Amino acid sequence: MGSHSPLFYDSPLAVQSAAGVWLTSMDGVTYLDGYNNVPHVGHCHPYVVEAVHEQARQLNIHTRYLNDRVLDYAEQLLTTVDQPLARLALTNSGSEANELALRIARQHTGHTGVLVTDFSYHGNTTSLAELTTGLPVREPLGAHVRALTIPDMDHESEGEEAVLARSLALVDTAIASLQQAGHGVSALLFYPLFSTEGLPRLPKGYVTMVVDRVRSAGGLVIADEVQAGFGRVGTSMWGHQLFDMVPDFVTLGRPMGNGHPLGGVITTTNLLDEFGSNNLYFNTFAGNPVSAAAGLAVLKVMNAEQLLDNADTTGGLLRGKLTELAGRYDFISAAKGQGLFTGLEFVDPTTGAPAPAIAKQVVEGMLARKVLISRIGRNDNMLKIRPPIPFNRQHVEILTDRLADCLTHL
Repeated sequence: MGSHSPLFYDSPLAVQSAAGVWLTSMDGVTYLDGYNNVPHVGHCHPYVVEAVHEQARQLNIHTRYLNDRVLDYAEQLLTTVDQPLARLALTNSGSEANELALRIARQHTGHTGVLVTDFSYHGNTTSLAELTTGLPVREPLGAHVRALTIPDMDHESEGEEAVLARSLALVDTAIASLQQAGHGVSALLFYPLFSTEGLPRLPKGYVTMVVDRVRSAGGLVIADEVQAGFGRVGTSMWGHQLFDMVPDFVTLGRPMGNGHPLGGVITTTNLLDEFGSNNLYFNTFAGNPVSAAAGLAVLKVMNAEQLLDNADTTGGLLRGKLTELAGRYDFISAAKGQGLFTGLEFVDPTTGAPAPAIAKQVVEGMLARKVLISRIGRNDNMLKIRPPIPFNRQHVEILTDRLADCLTHL
């Protein structure tokens, strides 16, 4: 796989099995998983495993033949979104989903300009690499791309109205720049939790007002729900439902199949019909019955085990305990996040500057204490706590007790 295949930790962890919110290493040590959102309803959930197994025994074919399973899944998934979102195009990954959404937006609007945030990642195709701002890529930022700085009230000295006005002025400038350069605006692509950016605390109304500006310029809105979706935020099924808006596209990946490769684009009937009438679009493996069985099983487990409610209550408990820890130490500036996507932000206690070295110490220290977390943010100084959503009160106690011990020993 080569020396540049990324791995976690100074001494990479080799795992051999997993169940629920626990992973077991090759040497038999068990770790609490406070990080992985791919096994969304728990590692190797028996219902999902059985659904995949049974479907693989019966039929696995592409969507140019009809089969009940993929239609059942599409119908069930579409009940979780708001009108006019009513159609599903399946892919194999979040990268493919974002690529397809951008392609549809460009063809519909006749424009090529894209707005993203200035520390983000949405996939690894060539066109997505050209709008990546949060990871190292060789491709330069595309001439058709403008990057927006997302405001964070935890870092602002001005009042909310002033921050909002300043931030929206930057949006207006970016849109005008795209128009003057002849690109126009095809789409805004954003993570509803702005997770890669470090889970900022936004001024009220910011997202809705950005969306209004994009649509006034003739652009469409793509909500990348790969990290925020499927109930992770707790109070709603989708991250974009935190705001007073409905996007034109919802793009899906990672947690969708609980580890089985599965992605998709949810959009409107008009947009998908327009695209389909001009393009013979198919995807050999996307929408196969085994993948659809995995996705349908995830939705059924979420409902049967009330995991949306669990993400809300457990996430609230976790956020409260993190807030308590933040108040104890002068090198923690804030507890941040929503639902079961939370973290702590570390700073130099003397200067207030970001402290990525402390965040790295904590991540490594938690590994030594048999808990898996990571870090994010523009300066890599923000803990990333994003467990499978069956994570419960007992798991929160384990994680925060060990985190408190880790912080004490810094």
